[in-house]
Amino acid sequence: MNRRLSCLAAAAVALTLPAAASAQTASSPASSVTLYGLLDMSAGRFQDAGAQRTLRAESGKMTTSFLGFKGAEDLGGTLKVKFALEHYLRADTGAAGRANGEAFWGRNAYVGVQGDFGTSTLGRNTTPLFVSTLSFNAFGDSFGFSPSIRQVFAPSTGLAFQGDTAWNNSLLYNTSNTEGYNVGLIANLGEGAPGATGRNIGGNWVLLTDTWGATIAYQQVKNGLAAVPAGFERQETLQFGGSYDFSVAKLYAQATRVKTRATVDTKSTIYGLGVAVPVGALGKVVAQYGQANADFNPGEVKNRTVTLGYDHALSKLTDAYAVVMSDRLTNAENGTSVAAGLRVRF
Repeated sequence: MNRRLSCLAAAAVALTLPAAASAQTASSPASSVTLYGLLDMSAGRFQDAGAQRTLRAESGKMTTSFLGFKGAEDLGGTLKVKFALEHYLRADTGAAGRANGEAFWGRNAYVGVQGDFGTSTLGRNTTPLFVSTLSFNAFGDSFGFSPSIRQVFAPSTGLAFQGDTAWNNSLLYNTSNTEGYNVGLIANLGEGAPGATGRNIGGNWVLLTDTWGATIAYQQVKNGLAAVPAGFERQETLQFGGSYDFSVAKLYAQATRVKTRATVDTKSTIYGLGVAVPVGALGKVVAQYGQANADFNPGEVKNRTVTLGYDHALSKLTDAYAVVMSDRLTNAENGTSVAAGLRVRF
């Protein structure tokens, strides 16, 4: 698959060269640079299962706060060069990154080309698996409150998820179409990083219509490790997701399996069910349940999380929300979080 992705990227670049050359002889091409981002702040009582209960003002619980710059230059016809630089930030302290020590442009940092053939970007790219996971649960990309995001990408069961939500040194390709579906393919190079055993590969297929949607996503991780198990070879993740909009309510469902090949093989199976119910023209009630079963061979650890919230649009760019979350973990004290927050896009 790595070889196919490399051939596809080379072919895409080769096809764009004649158009790029002819564009240089035309009048000054159109270009643009945009500043954009999101700030999310909430306050309340936060407690994960097995953790201490604390009163906090927190950044990025509903959506991780970030600041970004993106630009595009028209090279003629449908061909464009594009770039993006995006960094996470913590609005509660003013610090950069999701955590201390994270790269400044940790959300995305890439340059690429876009045309009738699709879009190819090279650099640090968001993975197709993360896109599928956030698209098919009621709380989107919330690391604070979405059971799906928490249990897949930041599990509390003791089995680490490898590879993060974006990959360094990666090539990402997405199709261009007008029929509601997208195919995404990504691959990266380990470049001799500590713990690396090879290249990462991944992809997804997403179909969205006016009433329903579906996705299949897969990735294999051999570098960019969060923690290196003894004898680590690879971690494979397979996910299926779906949604259906009944107008009075939108339903979400996901099933994910994460398998790690190492001296001791481990496996996690994660299920998610969610619903979003419109309340008038500006509000919605959202709920999501997630269950993660982690097999340690022998033994099993279960994490059950349910979140209920209300989101109200104050404008096209600003919304306020309130959330209650219950988090349960095998052999740990139950945790309950209650918070309210404000999210501003610009």
